[in-house]
Amino acid sequence: MLKILDIRNFTLIGHLTMQFYPGFSVITGETGAGKSIIIGAIGLLLGNRADVRQVKRGCDKCVIEATFDLSVYHSDVLKDFFMDNDLDYDPQECLLRREINASGKSRAFVNDTPVTLATMRELGEQLIDVHSQHQNLLLSKEDFQLNVVDIMARDKVQVADYKASYDEFRAAIRQLDELREQISRNRDNEDFLRFQQKELSEAQLLPDEQEELEQKAETMSHAEDIKRVLHETDACLSGDEGGVVSQTRQIASQLHGIEDVFPEARSLAERLDNCFIEMKDISQDVAARMDDVEFDPALMDEVTSRLDTIYSLQQKYHVSNNSQLLEKLADIDALLSNIDNGDVELHALEERVESLREVCHKKADVLTSLRRKAAVLVEDDISKLLVPLGIPKVRFKVDISAGELSATGIDKVVFLFSANSSTEMSPVSQVASGGEIARVMLSLKAMISKAIGLPTIIFDEIDTGVSGRVAEQMAHIMRDMGDAHRQVICITHLPQIAAAGTNHYKVAKAETAEGTVSTMTHLTHEQRVAEIAQMLSGSDISQAAIDNARSLLEA
Repeated sequence: MLKILDIRNFTLIGHLTMQFYPGFSVITGETGAGKSIIIGAIGLLLGNRADVRQVKRGCDKCVIEATFDLSVYHSDVLKDFFMDNDLDYDPQECLLRREINASGKSRAFVNDTPVTLATMRELGEQLIDVHSQHQNLLLSKEDFQLNVVDIMARDKVQVADYKASYDEFRAAIRQLDELREQISRNRDNEDFLRFQQKELSEAQLLPDEQEELEQKAETMSHAEDIKRVLHETDACLSGDEGGVVSQTRQIASQLHGIEDVFPEARSLAERLDNCFIEMKDISQDVAARMDDVEFDPALMDEVTSRLDTIYSLQQKYHVSNNSQLLEKLADIDALLSNIDNGDVELHALEERVESLREVCHKKADVLTSLRRKAAVLVEDDISKLLVPLGIPKVRFKVDISAGELSATGIDKVVFLFSANSSTEMSPVSQVASGGEIARVMLSLKAMISKAIGLPTIIFDEIDTGVSGRVAEQMAHIMRDMGDAHRQVICITHLPQIAAAGTNHYKVAKAETAEGTVSTMTHLTHEQRVAEIAQMLSGSDISQAAIDNARSLLEA
């Protein structure tokens, strides 16, 4: 429930802190006094769009802050929300804050943690319900009417189960459409794909072939230089006229000869022995390589031709190596396999779609059954609530008809209404007057609040188009809602409703040295008498109006 609302530098409000209580509270004040400002401030906490003009003139920013008592909410649902959004959770209290800078920048906070506007909106919808006049337009929307029936049907689990199956069904349909499109596209290109497959397959490509061929071509193109260097190296190492290999062996032998008289010579000789062995091995390798390096014009033509083929294919298929060409071939093979086996895969997917469609229909039928049972309860409850609200001949029906599978089932829900027994029932948004729509919405809210236990409901001029006895009955309904462990706050112009509140707040506008400001005051009993008397008789309060106000309060 809303405990404290703190508003700073918001339009005509400099600083206002108000404490709210459980039960039925009313807010009154003359037209233009600023009652809509209170609703606007709360709307910002529900994620409504901010406007820089809402910042009080001359101020850097405005701040709207509200403290909620969470002990009366469904704690598990709220706790999950806080955990999912990585927010600090206190089962007793929650603080929402919205800041708007004069530059137009807006920030939102939950328990002093910055959050997105979407997160604040999602949480706000679970904490408070604001019913303003524009919400009456919801009666023309099928999804709102269906939602009302679902709330009364208490079918949340079944709706979620159906929605999961429906999402799977829709995903399978998208997959089927994509497969059909792909098969059609591939078949249009089948001849070209088979040509590409033949071309790449006949090339008999190997992953590392290009690098090996390029190295071989480079070696053959420099064969003379290579043979010259190898020949010179061989002559130096093992030439007949004092090659390095023989000289190294000779020096090592001489060092071994003086080991007895010069012990240090042994280690030097052993090191030269090792050098001799390594250089002899190198010499043999050089001699062998000399025989391998030959310029073969036929082989060179063969290598060049093969490289030309590889380069041409790479350029044609916009790749840079053989591995990518082989990947391209694998993709083409897969596409052709899709064409060759597409009908089998298509048939299997079509069967899956139909199977999922059948599952959805069965689950949708369960929803329809629950909704039809709930529809009877809705019709009975709304009719009972509307009769004392000045529509004694009311007829109200929840018409449920079958449609196509959708995210909510197969049901189309329309609220049918007639205020007279002699006229046919039609959609409520088409035939009900403004006052009748207000009474229908109040009845729906009263019914829904019992079903879902929403602790805080704010009605902004729900009494539009009604007066007298009907207003009294509307007040009784809202007071009953407040007495049922809920918090109901109503902005009203009617004394009958104002007198029914357990708490009464007055919004007033005054001219000060700082300009026009709006204030809100929690009225005492005598202040309530004066306020209601003024609502009854205008600015000139008569004794009769005061007596009438006292009677209304006592009643």
